[in-house]
Amino acid sequence: MLTAHCSYLEPGASRLSPITYIYFLMKHFLLLLSAFALAACVGNAPSPETDPSGEPSVNAERDSSGQPSTTPESESGTSQSTVQSADSATPTAETTTSAPSKASEAVPLTDIGNGQPAPVDPYTAFPTLVDGVFAHANALYKAGLADSAVAYLQRFRVIKPLWAQWEAKTDSMILAFDKTRAEKAKQYEPLVLEIQNMNRARAAYSMVAQTADSLISLEPGDALTKWATEQKQVAYKNTLAKAKKEYAEIKSLADDKAQFAEAQKKVTEFQMRYRDFEAELHIQALVDHIREAAQATDAAAVKYWESHDPAAALAKADEFIKAGKYKDAKELLNKLKASKLRKEANAKYRELADAYCNTQRKETSNLFAKAQKQKDPEKKRELLKQAIAPLDKCMSEYPDNSQKKTVVENRQFLEKELQK
Repeated sequence: MLTAHCSYLEPGASRLSPITYIYFLMKHFLLLLSAFALAACVGNAPSPETDPSGEPSVNAERDSSGQPSTTPESESGTSQSTVQSADSATPTAETTTSAPSKASEAVPLTDIGNGQPAPVDPYTAFPTLVDGVFAHANALYKAGLADSAVAYLQRFRVIKPLWAQWEAKTDSMILAFDKTRAEKAKQYEPLVLEIQNMNRARAAYSMVAQTADSLISLEPGDALTKWATEQKQVAYKNTLAKAKKEYAEIKSLADDKAQFAEAQKKVTEFQMRYRDFEAELHIQALVDHIREAAQATDAAAVKYWESHDPAAALAKADEFIKAGKYKDAKELLNKLKASKLRKEANAKYRELADAYCNTQRKETSNLFAKAQKQKDPEKKRELLKQAIAPLDKCMSEYPDNSQKKTVVENRQFLEKELQK
């Protein structure tokens, strides 16, 4: 911020006056804006609202010292201070690729490196500079230097006609940039259409990624590079959804139908086709699961069901459960897990576990009720120990039963009763 002094009004002053300094700053900003316009390569540069009326003359005026005042020269590549609606910043091909950018979004400042000055955002740089001018003029006025304040603001006012030149230069540059972008868009259109068609057909991620990477390697520009990257993400999500469905089908072959050989064959092919999705799907874990399930299955039992009806055996297992013949039901259901009705056998096995544990819990409840009525401490302790035994049987026979939490809590309760 310029300090509020007026030594620049003295004729023959040897040091740099604030007015000259402010123009020096503005020239510096204009040079930086030139680099920004070349770096941004987008078509949404802001455009000013300029009031053409009452424009002062740009001719140099002489001050009391007889020195001419300097009129700012037009700098190439400068931008404007007030933002209006602008054209889309995406290449011409964006209308084809369905990935247009929003004109209302802020333009990113891209540092092109190579020793170039850092990019300047004209939308914030110019208002900041102008605020500094107004603040200095106001400081002069408050200091009682109204004449100096007016002279200072008039020096700022004569810049206005240059906006038309800057605006024309900006339009010319945008036109040239758009022409280049249109030519590039036409050059890359075949790859763009190919990527589009592959995603519409839900092609494999590896195919879409390869084509998109080919497009990116040609350096098609910011917008197309971003679009190609987004298309890879679309393909990734599409392929992942398809892979999850196949994953479930393969797992079902092993877990529900005991078709381990077929499941192992399919999971090997699956792992090769979806190697990019190991982190999300944990395919190796599925491979291990199927192998272990196959190893745990009795080969003789598999062969047995080739000549016996598993449906009839499943019905028989149900009869065993209802009759309380839990041991017979368990043996038959374990054997049925090697049949094509493995899924149904697993469901019936869970039903068996619940029935068995319910029976054991009822026995525990009866024994606990007897213990509560017992007045002899030793006999009561013995009954409580007996009450714990059925719960242990439940957990021993079916450690993963659905009532596990309740059974554990019941046992802990009885243990506390024993300690009283």
